[in-house]
Amino acid sequence: MDKNKLKGHGAMLGAEFMWGVSAPLGKAILAAGMSPLMLTNCRMIGAAALFWIVSLFTRNEEVAHRDLLRMFFAALCGVVVNQCCFVWGLSLTSPVNASIITTSLPILTMVMAAIVIHEPVTKLKVGGVFLGAIGALVLILGSASGSGGGHIAGDLLVICAQLSFTCYLVFFKSLIGRYSPVTLMKWMFTYSAICVIPFCYSDWLAMDWSSAPAIIIWGAPAFVVGPTFLSYLLLPIGQRHLRPTLTAMYNYVQPIVATIVAICAGIGRFTAANALAITLVFTGVYLVTRSKSRADLLHNVPEN
Repeated sequence: MDKNKLKGHGAMLGAEFMWGVSAPLGKAILAAGMSPLMLTNCRMIGAAALFWIVSLFTRNEEVAHRDLLRMFFAALCGVVVNQCCFVWGLSLTSPVNASIITTSLPILTMVMAAIVIHEPVTKLKVGGVFLGAIGALVLILGSASGSGGGHIAGDLLVICAQLSFTCYLVFFKSLIGRYSPVTLMKWMFTYSAICVIPFCYSDWLAMDWSSAPAIIIWGAPAFVVGPTFLSYLLLPIGQRHLRPTLTAMYNYVQPIVATIVAICAGIGRFTAANALAITLVFTGVYLVTRSKSRADLLHNVPEN
């Protein structure tokens, strides 16, 4: 495996690790009284500010006007619709339901990539995607007891979040390779913040920060830095070096991270089912890695 692909795998592991802890942290912040739109807007404004600050210390890149427009639509799919629907859905459904629905991302991406960019659907790829899905579901369902019920509206919103992110992974892959992650994300999060601010202006005015619970005071900034700024800094690196379906496969890492966090916090234990699930997920990722790309098919490279 070449260095670029290793870099892509490392970036996706890092991003998914931080997203893995975002669901329980986000649920705790919402339960403490922050509205879904306000939490989403905090992420967008905070990440935009951090990306612009970092850009002051990196090489300045000129962005074509046509690409600025494409970045706006990438922001809608990859950030605005994705994050608003996910956080709003999370406030209405259980974390377990949300986690189960997110396992649909690699399947949706595989189908859409086959239709839009003609990424081949091979036996290894299909097997890897579904093997990873089984592993993720084993972990999620194994921790489902006492998680509370979901709500159909929340479930549908989480599905919309997966669909919008699928569009981002597939339709904007060519845009990712033209600019650095910092340049790309500073514009995407700036557009995102502008889109959402008008809808949560009243929430900002109504929020009493002086009496806000501690989970909001430290949790919201942590949500901005980890699962937003750092994860979205790593995401374009993974997108640049990996195929869309393989990028989406790393979504199955999130329930593994949630399980590890629970074990480390003393509220879970490592079982044989956990070991089986982790093995299935990473075997699935490996199979998708070994599946043929479109270039391989054109050059008649065998699948192994």
